[in-house]
Amino acid sequence: MVDDTRSYSAQVRQRGQLTIPRKLRESLRIEDGDTLTFMPMGETLVLVPRRLRAPELIDRLATMLEDSDQSLADLLIDLPRIREALYNERYAAGQGE
Repeated sequence: MVDDTRSYSAQVRQRGQLTIPRKLRESLRIEDGDTLTFMPMGETLVLVPRRLRAPELIDRLATMLEDSDQSLADLLIDLPRIREALYNERYAAGQGE
């Protein structure tokens, strides 16, 4: 799995095609012919490389949201703070040495 928090970009081409950056394909072992699942979550799009797990994960997420009385928006609002904390934990901790 990719063990950094940087983002990767891909431009949508003719007929809606896009190229997944090589580093991500290699890290996630995505090969020619693999099926990917797109899961829209508000204004966020999640790309799941293993199609068979996606329905299970969607059901689990829906159950968790129902049980907690939270919306997806509630979870996503904290995403930048969580990402920054993870980044600082991984990379900023060793800078003072």
